Amino acid sequence: MLIYCVEDDESIRGLVTYALKGQGYEVRGFSEAAPFYKALEQNLPDLILLDIMLPGEDGIKVLKKLKNYEQTRDIPVIMATAKSSEYDVVKGLDSGADDYVTKPFGIMELLSRIRSVLRRSRGRNAEPVESHVINYGKITMIPEQHIVKVDGKEINLTLKEFELLKYLMINKNMVLSRDQIMQAVWEEPFSLESRTIDMHIMSLRQKLGEEGKHVCTVRGIGYRLGRKKE
Repeated sequence: MLIYCVEDDESIRGLVTYALKGQGYEVRGFSEAAPFYKALEQNLPDLILLDIMLPGEDGIKVLKKLKNYEQTRDIPVIMATAKSSEYDVVKGLDSGADDYVTKPFGIMELLSRIRSVLRRSRGRNAEPVESHVINYGKITMIPEQHIVKVDGKEINLTLKEFELLKYLMINKNMVLSRDQIMQAVWEEPFSLESRTIDMHIMSLRQKLGEEGKHVCTVRGIGYRLGRKKE
């Protein structure tokens, strides 16, 4: 597995590279966008770790280019940011990031996120054996083909957003706790940042448009797909 780490902080880039190599990954590090783009022309990685705050061209601009280019649009991307505002997180997710970590992050957490994203990426790119359809309101999902449509129009979701929506749709009208969502969607037994699930829910609602209103917050517990019955 080849991973590209685009990070301008040399100490962080070195630590991440060392840790990933220790886990058997092949890693290449870049301090800015230009050499990263050149490397993409020669070899495409299996996953990209991308810092938001890069010199020159920032990570969001880089991410948008990756998602607009046919050869790189399906490469999973994990964003790294020193910021904790909702705006930065949602902007990254809306631009196509599959996950994010907030600095300073733990190496074990980063490794868990990488394994989880790579696992979903392999599942998404595999040839479907049999397709079935899940429906809720105007939302239609074909899990094996990684397709989601709202009122007949296909929308683009990240791997995490797709798995989150799938879990909500399978358990429609049921209240799902944050712990249940974490175990089902993130799978790994690490402690998520308190706002991680909220950020993905917010991004998912935006992409669903009018149908996003059906993703309801249940205060003090978690979320439900479906309005509360009067």
